[in-house]
Amino acid sequence: MNFIQRQLQTAVNNITQWCNSNGFSISTSKTAGVHFCRKRNLHLDSEIKLYGEIITFVNEIRFLGVIFDKKLTFLPHVKQLRKKSEIALNILKVLSTTAWGADRDSMLKIYRATVLSKLDYGCTIYGSARKGVLQKLDPVHRIALRLCSGAFRTSPVKSLYVDCYEPALELKRQMLSLHYYFKIQSNANHPFNDFKLRPFLLRLQDARKSFIPVFFTRVHVILSDLNLLYLHVTPQPKTNFPPWGIPVVQFLNPFQTFIKSDTADIIYQQIFIEHRQEYDDFIAILYGRFKIS
Repeated sequence: MNFIQRQLQTAVNNITQWCNSNGFSISTSKTAGVHFCRKRNLHLDSEIKLYGEIITFVNEIRFLGVIFDKKLTFLPHVKQLRKKSEIALNILKVLSTTAWGADRDSMLKIYRATVLSKLDYGCTIYGSARKGVLQKLDPVHRIALRLCSGAFRTSPVKSLYVDCYEPALELKRQMLSLHYYFKIQSNANHPFNDFKLRPFLLRLQDARKSFIPVFFTRVHVILSDLNLLYLHVTPQPKTNFPPWGIPVVQFLNPFQTFIKSDTADIIYQQIFIEHRQEYDDFIAILYGRFKIS
């Protein structure tokens, strides 16, 4: 534990030194730490100092909209996510009246924009939570689909998914995880492109069923179920120029010396015919509006 504390303190000192050299400052009052650990016995948190002040350690912290608790159960994040989603469902409840309101397609678009986008955000991270924790979000998804489709409460859940063209949240999380995984594999410069879990961690994961699987372990299981484990991923093509730059294209324009208002149409036709005769071996690609007589 002392070795980890020294390593963390060295890293914090390097960060503060870089900030001082580049004109940045870190607020000590807004800085907090989380000790990710699953030990049950009592143990003290590390004492890490920032600008001479000890960093306060908390049980959970929000980072980029995702709440990380010290045991990485993601239960606080799922609870808050469900609370926000239930509040957003009030829009659908208002618009789903029988006398007036939006049509079915508009309701589904509103649901995807206001509620489903919240459920999808960060699912590649909190998807490692327990099955019982993730199931707390399923009622929100089902209630929204019933409101959008006008189905009865006794309607089967699978029929709702088929009728609304919406998969279950579990399948949606798997799909988004695969998208992110293939995005990593297609980028050779990504730091996790060649990520492999260490052998002793694999043995620890197999020995302890309560071990929280990492993202690549979860994707490995999904790929095995879909028989895509040895699928070859095509790398992204590399461009020779930055996307914000406009490349200079060299081209021939035999009409640039003529003014359209002062030139007869027959002259343009003759120039075009001569151009086609000179480059007869090339493939002609015509675009725009042409008038052929």
